[in-house]
Amino acid sequence: MIGSSTQNPARYNRGFLTAVCLLAGLTIAGCASKRITTGSISRSSTKPLAAMTVPELNQSRDYWAKAYRKSPKDKTIGMNFAQVLRMTGRNEQALAVMQQIVIANPDDRSVLSAYGKALAGAGNLKKALTVIQRAYTPDDPDWRLLSAQGAILDQLGESKQARILYRKALDLAPSEPAVLSNLGMSYLLTGDLRTAEIHLRDAIRAPRANSRVRQNLALVIGLQGRFGEAEKIAAGELPPAQAQANIDYLRKILSEQNAWSQLKDKSKKPTKFTN
Repeated sequence: MIGSSTQNPARYNRGFLTAVCLLAGLTIAGCASKRITTGSISRSSTKPLAAMTVPELNQSRDYWAKAYRKSPKDKTIGMNFAQVLRMTGRNEQALAVMQQIVIANPDDRSVLSAYGKALAGAGNLKKALTVIQRAYTPDDPDWRLLSAQGAILDQLGESKQARILYRKALDLAPSEPAVLSNLGMSYLLTGDLRTAEIHLRDAIRAPRANSRVRQNLALVIGLQGRFGEAEKIAAGELPPAQAQANIDYLRKILSEQNAWSQLKDKSKKPTKFTN
């Protein structure tokens, strides 16, 4: 629990921080493999999954479910279906889909990385790491696979090793927001909120930064007691409905251990944090 306006990050419970990171996006979804298709609601849409609202994601899931039933061995269909299943919280089903696809494509790197994501989503982190490492080849390095390995290592408590991989990923893809976001969340996991904020601010300045990066930055700022600033960042330049959804999401995460009510009280007090 947060007990004062000048917080000591080391006081945070690691179990709480791990749960927060998983909710807020320290996952390998979206960074473990090259984009396979648009992952969109229909073939005529170009809207990526990461930009979809919940109703749109549900529509997309229904679309890929129908396609998968018609062609259960199709690699692209299966990978898209598994991706949207993970994004709508159906991790066990996503894993079952990818288990079938990997049987038909045992040496395909994109399939292996998608299978690793599904394993991680279902909580089988050690096997997920083995699969992602198998997909990675040093002669053809892929920053997405390095970042994916890092995210899994962070969840296994190996943050130092994870950060080495994130920095290797950034050597391949400088200023990539997905990697910077994972790096920031890695520091959140170990309670270093100030360093986490630095990397997340770098991530949000990147042209391809998405709503998840914005939410992660808002979370880190909220955990430091800067309630008003966190709300402003969570809303961003978004339509009112989506802005409110982001704020509700932030409140949901910070409601753990009654953090949100305490932050509201502390937001009225001056903070000693400086950028």
